[in-house]
Amino acid sequence: MSHLDPEQLALLALGEPVASDRERTHLDQCPACAAEIADLAHAAGVARSTVSDAELEAPPADVWSRIHDELGLPESLSADPLRAAAPPVADAPPAPPNRRRTAARWWVLAAASALLLAVGAGTWTAISAALRPVTVATATLDPFPDHPDAVGSAEVDEDRTGARTLTVSLDGEDGSDDYREVWLIRNDGKALISLGVLDAERGVFAIPENVDLGEYDLVDISFEPVDGDPTHSGNSIVRGTLDFT
Repeated sequence: MSHLDPEQLALLALGEPVASDRERTHLDQCPACAAEIADLAHAAGVARSTVSDAELEAPPADVWSRIHDELGLPESLSADPLRAAAPPVADAPPAPPNRRRTAARWWVLAAASALLLAVGAGTWTAISAALRPVTVATATLDPFPDHPDAVGSAEVDEDRTGARTLTVSLDGEDGSDDYREVWLIRNDGKALISLGVLDAERGVFAIPENVDLGEYDLVDISFEPVDGDPTHSGNSIVRGTLDFT
């Protein structure tokens, strides 16, 4: 079977029982998925271990209101436990012991629910950040003399599996009936690779696994006529060198 979905791996790292027997057999036999869960579980553990009383902020009032409604608390109880913790008014009669114990149980439950919400949000944020691709290179694409108004940029992103994408944007070039093609050019100018056609102001293109961006570090966008010739037309619109710093 194929690898497990990243969202399912994230839930498994959080301890959620979301895998079938077949999927668990796959996890036992697939080092890639097992390593992914181990990394995500580590991120979740770090997120939990960094939460302390000093770091937790009071949630907004609407959070307490939702907890109040979800637990079905009586209207006589405030939806904000911070207010419940305030000292009693001097002239107010003391509450009966049983009522105080009941209110305390509700507020412990409500506070625990809010803490779980805060920790869970922080853990999920850490896992989401771990899953996001990382930008490893950028480039400003300068216009060629025949296209002085063109403005372009490029960005290389890499995900946790090592897959890379090139995102380019282009604006302000002269109108033309030709299509626009995106290229990676070797820094000695003797070889180039077509990544595809840019049919909007912005496009995302997969970079082949075997391409060494240390050599193919020039990003070029050109006008290409519909003539059946797969080679570069020589009519470049913009070009720039990838910066890996």
